[in-house]
Amino acid sequence: MSKIIRTRTYSTPQVMQLTSAGMHPLLAQLLVARGVSAQHEINSGLKHLIPPDQLLNSNWMAQQLVECITQQRKILVVGDYDADGATATAVAVKGLRGMGAQVDFLVPNRFEYGYGLTPEIVNLAQQFSPEVILTVDNGIASVDGVARANALGIQVLITDHHLPADVTPEATCIVNPNQRGCDFPSKHLAGVGVMFYVLLALRAELIAQDQMDASQPYPLAELLDLVALGTVADLVKLDRNNRILVEQGLRRIRAGACCPGILAILQCAGRDSRKVTAQDLGFYVGPRLNAAGRLDDMTLGIRCLLAESMHEAMPYAQQLQALNVERRQIEAGMQQEALADLEEVTVADRFTLSIYQPEWHQGVIGILASRIKEQYHRPVIAFASAGDGLLKGSGRSIPGLHLRDALDYVTKQHPTLIIKFGGHAMAAGLTIGEADFQLFQQAFETAVRSYITLEDLQEAIETDGALTTDDITLETASLLEKQVWGQGFPPPMFYDQFRVVSQRVLGEKHLKLQLQKGEWRYEAIYFNQATLLPEQVHAVYQLQINDYQGQQQVQLQLKYAHA
Repeated sequence: MSKIIRTRTYSTPQVMQLTSAGMHPLLAQLLVARGVSAQHEINSGLKHLIPPDQLLNSNWMAQQLVECITQQRKILVVGDYDADGATATAVAVKGLRGMGAQVDFLVPNRFEYGYGLTPEIVNLAQQFSPEVILTVDNGIASVDGVARANALGIQVLITDHHLPADVTPEATCIVNPNQRGCDFPSKHLAGVGVMFYVLLALRAELIAQDQMDASQPYPLAELLDLVALGTVADLVKLDRNNRILVEQGLRRIRAGACCPGILAILQCAGRDSRKVTAQDLGFYVGPRLNAAGRLDDMTLGIRCLLAESMHEAMPYAQQLQALNVERRQIEAGMQQEALADLEEVTVADRFTLSIYQPEWHQGVIGILASRIKEQYHRPVIAFASAGDGLLKGSGRSIPGLHLRDALDYVTKQHPTLIIKFGGHAMAAGLTIGEADFQLFQQAFETAVRSYITLEDLQEAIETDGALTTDDITLETASLLEKQVWGQGFPPPMFYDQFRVVSQRVLGEKHLKLQLQKGEWRYEAIYFNQATLLPEQVHAVYQLQINDYQGQQQVQLQLKYAHA
């Protein structure tokens, strides 16, 4: 499927301003093309974070938590079953215990209880005899759950980052940068970032009330490795504030000054913690942590993150590794079945793909939807049986379509079709009746056709243009790898013409190549591409370091190629 190649634009005067301050010219160009306009915007010191008192209700929340600490009231942290929820739970438990609170945690099993603080979870929470429930990475939509807690005399404090509905819960306090009335400049904090900010406010309040020695404050920076992991894994936009949090967390991991759980997961994944990048957190640590929530219970992942030694952490990390292997096997089988089904469909005639097999695993349908979307560049919703005649669906969208809005449109046209749904622009979840699958397929197709055009279905790749041979070096690759790239601040991709000197298929699914530009030849790899390329190609690629048996060389990782 052909793709449109676009080149990012940038302001030459702004690039010159950064280079005159001593920045590498290529890096200056890349940063300006991503919206950085001045030197001060790349300062990554913690003092450049937005102050916590700008986050609505953070001071009020801090006062509530000080009361909990001074009165030794039992706090139960209720988290979410993904990597953001797991890291947010770990940050809450570590930080609150470190500042004197009595804390335990509970994470709903996604298959039994679904998402958020439901009345059923509140009933389950009673076994901990909590006086206070503190939600992390959920709660803003938990109207019924909070009402149940209130009825039982349990106080509820909510920390969340998801978009609120028209009605918000009757909690004692809500901290959420996306709630109405909150002017916090960064709306992209992950759930773990919100909890970290609450702890910053709590520490300041403890000092103000003479409950903590100002000369020896609790070292919250020690939690930044967890904040970085959750922020990257949740795919929130890496705006300036989030980039500071991630950069600071990465520094701690590289220095070995992070929690043993992250080190153990990296070790199981075969990654060198001393050279860890944001991409390592997103592609290696996050998926292993998420495997617990997808196939088993996220309690396993949280216990790994809370472990106080490598000896304690490693068995958990090994279980996460095994679950991730199992998840990949399940996913591969589901993908094969989905692709076989889609061979019976003229995909080019469809704006959407809604897919379902009765045996599919409920915890893996989100990844499946993502994989099928990548292949066909169409909004995809994958369904699995949830029992009792119901289907759970997980959807992924493409640029140009707000998925939650499209589902909202479906409910207006067919009020009884979708039992419940939620999500945001690029991802959403829903529940329908099994008997209504075909009706949903048609309704979703009709809805999406009213939002997007055929042009939106052609994938576009944004690149940073061509590189000179002077820049295709180990030094440049190293410079780029050290930067924080991710969602909303994409890693650099370049576009160039090469002669294919040699190529061979590795493991029946990847191409190993040698490419020539001018007088220079470069090693290259093209993953998930088994078809040989023509002698002359235009290629979109990333610069990377190939570290093999202690020898480092620059390598081009191809992302797309055409004649």
